[in-house]
Amino acid sequence: MCYKENSSRKRLHFSLPMVFSFFKKQPPEKKMVARPAASPRSMDDKGGTPGVPPEDKPRVSAAAPVGLARADVPFATPVARTDTQPLDLSEFLFSETAPDFQVEAEVDPIDAEAEEAAMLYANGQDGAVRLLLENATRAYRSGPGERLWLMLFDLFRLTGQKAAFEALGLEYAESFEKSPPGWREAVGGTQVQAKVPGTVFFKGDLTGDNDAGFEAVRQAVERNPLLRLDLSRVRKLDAAGCERLLALMQQARRGRREIELLGRDYITALLDNRVVPGRPEDRACWLLKLEFCQLRGQLDAFEDVAINYAVTFEISPPSWEAGRVTEPGPEPLVAAVADAWAPEAYVVKGDVKASRFGDLLAYAAANDPVLIDCSAVTRMDFLSAGALLNLLTTVKRQGRQVIFRHPNYLLAELFRVVGLKAVAEVVLARN
Repeated sequence: MCYKENSSRKRLHFSLPMVFSFFKKQPPEKKMVARPAASPRSMDDKGGTPGVPPEDKPRVSAAAPVGLARADVPFATPVARTDTQPLDLSEFLFSETAPDFQVEAEVDPIDAEAEEAAMLYANGQDGAVRLLLENATRAYRSGPGERLWLMLFDLFRLTGQKAAFEALGLEYAESFEKSPPGWREAVGGTQVQAKVPGTVFFKGDLTGDNDAGFEAVRQAVERNPLLRLDLSRVRKLDAAGCERLLALMQQARRGRREIELLGRDYITALLDNRVVPGRPEDRACWLLKLEFCQLRGQLDAFEDVAINYAVTFEISPPSWEAGRVTEPGPEPLVAAVADAWAPEAYVVKGDVKASRFGDLLAYAAANDPVLIDCSAVTRMDFLSAGALLNLLTTVKRQGRQVIFRHPNYLLAELFRVVGLKAVAEVVLARN
């Protein structure tokens, strides 16, 4: 028994280590480190509400939430590059024009001073204009600066300052080594008028097959009781064309309308080649020449042609009619800018303020080129110049030539400022 007890004790003795071997030894205690006192957090910081236990914050996962495709979750995962089809841009429209960038260019100082002087003068600030231009004449004594001198000449002339005009002329002659402009009296009074709006050019040649030209004349006669028909552009004629013209003139007289022929000297030589005494041909050419003599009141020339007509055709010539004599109209002026100008122009006079030029379109409808005489204009304000631009832009789009004749230099610079030079030719008067 003892043995057994001893044995059992031994067994117990030996079994104890085996039992305790299943438990690990506790690690040595760590020393406590002092930390700051903790402060209580509010419920907002904890992300919960009172009475409700806080939930664990969701952890960010690369996996998409249930029920959503990965593409629906913004910024969930980086987008992997895949081989895709190129974009189809066929539905898009691309502009072929360059963008409208405003590029500031260097301004010519002479242009700038001329522009300022023109605007001041249009606004009635004569004193400021004189000061500006007098300073300019001291700065520019040759070359392109001459236009500023000419503006000052016109300022003195238009404002009646003859003594200052003559003094400036001496300086001009010394600086530019040529004669200065001459003094002439300015035309006063405000007046805008259109002279003889029924003046038209004959289109094409004076031949029997020119249906378009004669039809245009017929329509113009219907619109105008008195029509001035300019023949200065005719370069060819025949007997049939002369006959059609005479028929139109007779028809107009029966309808108490009249056609006055202008530019007859341009076709006189053409008629003389066909009006040959003793050769009974081109009878209508003879009759047209007699008509020319009749209208001009050339009785002696009429009688000479009439005698030759009677001898050549063996018939009585037309009779002289003293009551049908008309004053000879002015012949078209010839300039480098145009083949021929209209003999009568739309005349603008005096100090023009807030004018709408209501009759200008009627004149332009009956004339090509559209000649606007500005030789008697003393001043024009900015509003009137703008109205001219609007009207003449429409006229230009109709294919008509527009010419400003002899504006003063101050007015010409105003035309440049408002943009009128883009739609019209400006012909300045010679010194």
